[in-house]
Amino acid sequence: MKFLDLAKVYIRSGGGGAGCVSFRREKYIEFGGPDGGDGGKGGSVWVEAVEGLNTLIDFRYQQHFFAKTGQHGMGSQCTGKDGADVVLKVPVGTEILDEDEETLIADMTEVGQRVLLAKGGNGGWGNLHFKSSTNRAPQRANPGQEGVERTIWLRLKLIADAGLLGMPNAGKSTFLAAVSNAKPKIADYPFTTLVPNLGVVGVDGREFVIADIPGLIEGASEGRGLGDQFLGHVERCSVLLHLVDGTSETVAQDWRIITDELAAYSPELAERPRVTVLNKIDALDAETRAERLAELQAETGARVLEMSGVSKEGVTQVLRALWAQIAAAKPKSQEDTPWTP
Repeated sequence: MKFLDLAKVYIRSGGGGAGCVSFRREKYIEFGGPDGGDGGKGGSVWVEAVEGLNTLIDFRYQQHFFAKTGQHGMGSQCTGKDGADVVLKVPVGTEILDEDEETLIADMTEVGQRVLLAKGGNGGWGNLHFKSSTNRAPQRANPGQEGVERTIWLRLKLIADAGLLGMPNAGKSTFLAAVSNAKPKIADYPFTTLVPNLGVVGVDGREFVIADIPGLIEGASEGRGLGDQFLGHVERCSVLLHLVDGTSETVAQDWRIITDELAAYSPELAERPRVTVLNKIDALDAETRAERLAELQAETGARVLEMSGVSKEGVTQVLRALWAQIAAAKPKSQEDTPWTP
């Protein structure tokens, strides 16, 4: 299945049916009077977050969603049938934006969440509503209310606890494959990962979700490489795992490039808790490993972990460090709160 995280769609709710002008005509009824029914209500357009979806690819092939118009009213006080609603089914984590791509309409963060995007028009009144003591035979009825037409954007931001960051070929996909059942593409050339991947990771009896996004390069905020178009998928993460390729001769510079690109994209994201790891240590001798670890720690000013996704050395320590940050960011559950009368 192809991955798509941004889609533009056109929606329109149904208009209400027109009211009916009708009079009762029966052989043995001397004074019939008006009996025009009301028009039916137009269908509405809804959006609903559902399980089992992780892409917006369906909206590449269908961009127009129009609800049905309500049926017109009829004689004998018959009300027209309501128009059918239209429901857009989206993955959990989808943001609904207005046409300007900035105004947030809704954020679909829970399965089953349902939001009204365009309300259907009300049906018009039949002439029965206009009967009065001075107007016994009204010749008027209301037209149905028009539907609402609008253009919206759907933007998917995957929901994960931790997000993977790093230069191309930093070993992000190898790490994800080593600690989860995810099967990302792994190869010895840059930009092997072209779309985000999710993996469920377990450590010490606890599970959390890691998101792997395509690697960043210098100038990504200006559109170089794959740009920063996938950084939105780590905006919801509690902690970022920054992998630095230990075989690179410029580990400090590599770390700084990613940090600068994060700051250019979102200062808030750049301040998110981060676990920095010197990766691919299985390919380094002891002396080189110590030198590059010291260089990276001097640049970051914080503790740097060591790991190899291939030999799995240090992987458990990295996962525990991630879980500690995730647990600290989560609100305390009711079980953790002491009972008070």
